[in-house]
Amino acid sequence: MGAAIGHNERTAAGWFVDRLAGRVMLLEGLPRILAAILAGAVAALALPPLDFPAAAFIAFPVLVWLLDGVGARRSLAATLLADFLVGWLFGFGYFVAGLWWLGSAMLVNAAAFAVFIPFAVLGLPAILAVYYGLATMLARRFWPDSAFRILVLAAAFALMEWLRSFVLTGFPWNEIGVLAAPTPLLMQVVSLIGVHGLTLAAVIVFAAPAVIGDRHGRMPVLAIAGLLVAADLGYGYHRLATHPTTFVDGVELSVVQANIAQSDKFDEEAAQRIFSRQIAVTEKGREARAKPAASESPASAKVVAVEPQGRTLIVWPESSLPFVLTERPEAVARLADMIQPGETLIAGAPRVEPTASGGERLYNSVLVVDDNGEIVDARDKVHLVPFGEFLPLERYLSRLGIMNLSEMPGGFSAGTERSAVELAGAPAFLPLICYEAIFPADIAASLGGARPGFIVNDTNDGWFGETPGPYQHLRLAELSAVAVGLPLVRAANTGISVVTDPFGREIDALALGATGTIESRLPAAAAPTPYSRLRNLPFFVLLAATFIVGVSIWLFVSRQTD
Repeated sequence: MGAAIGHNERTAAGWFVDRLAGRVMLLEGLPRILAAILAGAVAALALPPLDFPAAAFIAFPVLVWLLDGVGARRSLAATLLADFLVGWLFGFGYFVAGLWWLGSAMLVNAAAFAVFIPFAVLGLPAILAVYYGLATMLARRFWPDSAFRILVLAAAFALMEWLRSFVLTGFPWNEIGVLAAPTPLLMQVVSLIGVHGLTLAAVIVFAAPAVIGDRHGRMPVLAIAGLLVAADLGYGYHRLATHPTTFVDGVELSVVQANIAQSDKFDEEAAQRIFSRQIAVTEKGREARAKPAASESPASAKVVAVEPQGRTLIVWPESSLPFVLTERPEAVARLADMIQPGETLIAGAPRVEPTASGGERLYNSVLVVDDNGEIVDARDKVHLVPFGEFLPLERYLSRLGIMNLSEMPGGFSAGTERSAVELAGAPAFLPLICYEAIFPADIAASLGGARPGFIVNDTNDGWFGETPGPYQHLRLAELSAVAVGLPLVRAANTGISVVTDPFGREIDALALGATGTIESRLPAAAAPTPYSRLRNLPFFVLLAATFIVGVSIWLFVSRQTD
């Protein structure tokens, strides 16, 4: 780290941090390895559902000090490896602690998939940790002997998180910026700079305690960190205070959470039972809407036939129809009976399309069914889950007995494009199926033309039981919705279903594992955000500026040393 300040200038805080930093820097061997892994695991405490950002103020200073303690090796390759290992170990601890729940998906059909639990719990984190290893290796190439080194570290992390969002189809789950956004107040900045921009700022702020004992650049860097916090809080407060929640006139929502065990969905004999349960929960929600107000006496309540005064959107989750609807005429008839005049059903279901060769393609889709029981529109999932909905390198891996979790030969086919769905009597909506909601740049790119009025995120987190997974998935979807300024209508099979306004404020929700419906008005969309128009351009500008400042300081210090 930067040289410690003298005794006569040292504050109590600086003295304590300096001693702690020295101990961490001097760690060797197994203690050093464990410290890096543990620091990453501690950072994961800031993720949902714990939402304890203070943990990151411990984790990132330890990471900085571990990097400070990496001395020169006999060769450049050995030095690069040492720099890489610090970040990789930190990332491994972070992703194991943050993604261990992925193993629960292998237990839905344990006989077939339990053998892959080590890959889900340890293998995937080991792969994702490569990005953090590359981040620390890059940062150490421009590591000034001053407090400004945390700017270089932040730029390197933000760059690698951006790459993680699209390389090999992308998996930006639990990006560092998520640690800094546990509440709507702290989410609003993503409407300007996106989650990658929040990552850039978050690493600077979280790592700031590491430089309290530095001699060079301490005050400017701490001032930058303080200004970032103040700007984040100030912008969030201003945006929420000046934009109260408003609603679309005449449009109601009924978001259905039937709470069906994932294992039941693989039982063909249970298909009709699942379908009937979806309908029963939906009709119970309608009954709740039709109940007289508390001020009315039961005697005064009358059932009368009236013309619909608006539109009610019934939203079912991903795979809520456990069969191809067009192959079940009796199911179509049952839906026609269920859907009342003035209602529209938006439901997740498989969709089959014939191919020119006489075969079929299967899509994971969202269907729109009108009050005549007719499928009036559909959209297919574009961004499929590797190993969940399709098998990468299937030609080779299938020979080893590996198959996708959906247990379908060939898996799902990907849709060709993502676009809004027009509705009669209601604003258009953008359908996002499952983890499509965690890619805000893709969402922003699909908003061309007429801007939709809200997002429908149909998902099925039943794979992961009552683990942190559904909470994390919800937070990522909320951040995407805030980034583009659209309300989020989220229907999840086992939870967490929610309706939020375009600023991430919760209108209503159903807890994980609950059964029921959300009966709510439809929140109105916000004006297009800078992020929805510019996408990652502001982030790249901030990234370049941060990197240039950090490297300039490095060059200056290097010349002074020479």
